[in-house]
Amino acid sequence: MNEELIGRIAHLRGIGDAYHDYRGELRRFPASAKAAVLRAMGVRVDDDAALSEELAALVAASHALAPRIAVAYTEHLAVDLAFMGGEAAAQLQWRLDLEDGRRLEGRVAVADLVETSQGEIDGVRISRRRFELPVELPRGYHELELSVDGRSAHCRVVAAPARCHEPVALAAGRRIWGVAVQLYTLRSHGNWGIGDFADLQDLVRGFARLGAGFIGLNPLHALALADPEQASPYAASDRRFLDVLYIAVTSVPEFADCARARERVADPRFSAELARLRAGDWVDYRGVAAAKLEILALLHAEFRERQVAAGTPRAAAFAGFVAAGGSALRRHATYDALDGYFRGTLGTDPGWMNWPAEFRDPDGEATRGFAKEHAERIDFHLYLQWLAQDQLAAAQALARSLGMPIGLYGDYAVGAAAAGSEVWSDGGRFRLAAEIGAPPDPLALRGQGWGVPPQDPQAMLAEGLSSFVEVIRANMRRYGALRLDHVMSLFRLWWVPAGVSPDEGLYVHYPLEALMAVLALESERAGCLVIGEDLGVVPDEVRAAMARSGLYHYKVMIFEKDAGRFRRPADYPRGSLATVTTHDLPTIRSYWQGSDIELRERLALYPGDAARDMVRREREHDRAALLAALAEAGLAPTGGDSGAASFTASLAHAMHRFLAGSSAALVALQIEDLLGMSEPVNVPGTHGEYPNWRRKLTVGLESLLERADLAEDLSAVERARG
Repeated sequence: MNEELIGRIAHLRGIGDAYHDYRGELRRFPASAKAAVLRAMGVRVDDDAALSEELAALVAASHALAPRIAVAYTEHLAVDLAFMGGEAAAQLQWRLDLEDGRRLEGRVAVADLVETSQGEIDGVRISRRRFELPVELPRGYHELELSVDGRSAHCRVVAAPARCHEPVALAAGRRIWGVAVQLYTLRSHGNWGIGDFADLQDLVRGFARLGAGFIGLNPLHALALADPEQASPYAASDRRFLDVLYIAVTSVPEFADCARARERVADPRFSAELARLRAGDWVDYRGVAAAKLEILALLHAEFRERQVAAGTPRAAAFAGFVAAGGSALRRHATYDALDGYFRGTLGTDPGWMNWPAEFRDPDGEATRGFAKEHAERIDFHLYLQWLAQDQLAAAQALARSLGMPIGLYGDYAVGAAAAGSEVWSDGGRFRLAAEIGAPPDPLALRGQGWGVPPQDPQAMLAEGLSSFVEVIRANMRRYGALRLDHVMSLFRLWWVPAGVSPDEGLYVHYPLEALMAVLALESERAGCLVIGEDLGVVPDEVRAAMARSGLYHYKVMIFEKDAGRFRRPADYPRGSLATVTTHDLPTIRSYWQGSDIELRERLALYPGDAARDMVRREREHDRAALLAALAEAGLAPTGGDSGAASFTASLAHAMHRFLAGSSAALVALQIEDLLGMSEPVNVPGTHGEYPNWRRKLTVGLESLLERADLAEDLSAVERARG
């Protein structure tokens, strides 16, 4: 292994040299780790000739006249260009294609450009000069072509606001609270064993009446429809589209007119199956999917017979949705149709990697032939996406009409499943020979692998970040606020090559400034607040970028400690969302009683008894420190043995009021904590050992919204928020 070549190539491909671990110790990445990641990127690290060619190509790219992406935060663009030797006496020609279709062009003498630096790269003398575009730029994505002495370059220009959108209410100083819910956990008399978009509307009505300003949701990304048991909302099939199992079937307009569907639902055996699905304490995803897809297929047939055939306005609305979705939507529908087809006819496991090889190319002849032969099957999946989008949009419109300043607060997963639609549709930027994860920390001493492939930053830059724009835009248009899971991914991601332990991974860096500019532009266009999940070790570069770009922080109360004391309410940063705990952490009851520690012990998630005992000691200290913080704020809970591991409803309400009185602009209350539940929805580090993403709420929606004690406690939260 040629360590010198590997080191130089790794640097040019964005691979880091070292990082500070959770103890603050500097850890350097060995050449072997860099080689493993380069291999995952497709570099032939065992071939010196191939390494030399790779290095030559990367060096040539570093000599490029212009960067692939430039950011403009005002109406004017200023970008440093790289000129060689005799080009100083030449003319620079430029042509700008604006997003709105206009074209502008001109020329300038290179000698008239201000030189910002000189240097030499592998023997080539480079003069960097500042080029200021002599036109005002409207906000948007523009394409800049530059040429000098026969050398040319293409540069995408992102003209963005300096900061992300902030809702008027927050900009005016209001402090808002809301309720966070995993939508699938909702019980109701009308749903089919899983929370749905009709339940979401009822939730909006109920909590808006009590003063909530938003409803926080788990990621609603499309999942593997051919295998509904793959239920993690953070392992999306495609983040641009929606999970159609959330469709409220009886709310679909075709249901009222479809006699076949209504007769089938009324059938005693079908009714009994729905009753079974509703009664279970855990979501039966396979049963839910079977029931919903059977009836939705009948509704699709009804839609084609009554609406499409007659050319009605509803059919025109559907056609408009399909046209607006473009090739991305059609590819996703084709993926779901293919995955379901092969699952049903060949019994394959879900995912494009398990299909016959000729169908793994979305543009291949076999795929086109399938689409032509199975047009109605694909149309069905387009119809499902339309219904899901329409019902989610109706919930957001309802929230805003009821005075919620934010309405729906969505969640954006950091990655997509390797075998899913997003990777199949646009796999050129994903590297399937690695997964993303996290380095070792106190809760995962061996590091973490999250099972989703990383995107190659070089491939992202080569396409001008167009895929990132598309995914972010699709999510922001649905919500009043969007939480970015693991916001540090905008700067760096922990890559774990296949066959390597997560603690042997390393960091690969991403174009932070350009990604932040995209967020700011799309946030402004959608009117969507952006919240960055910045838990754990946050690099200084990310902190500075979040401050510059106006991303809100994500503060979890049980982590907010300094020298053993819990942070006072007045010390929370205003630009943040605060919550007591999250979907990946124990509920308040479980945290207080230590049942999460017992569960992790049963699941053998501690590397040894010493680690388990350390967590227990820390928990005992934290309980005492938290009681002291509550008492200092005048919120000491009543009832129970508060000094020991006994939980009371008064304790949870005191913690909620503690946060409600904080300086944080947003406070989210987990619905499980309002109900005093113990069982988690997810235990990180487990797959089949615990039924993650399935546990339902203990109380039905109808009963929940009628509880006087809940209304009284939320009234206290509302008063504390001012």
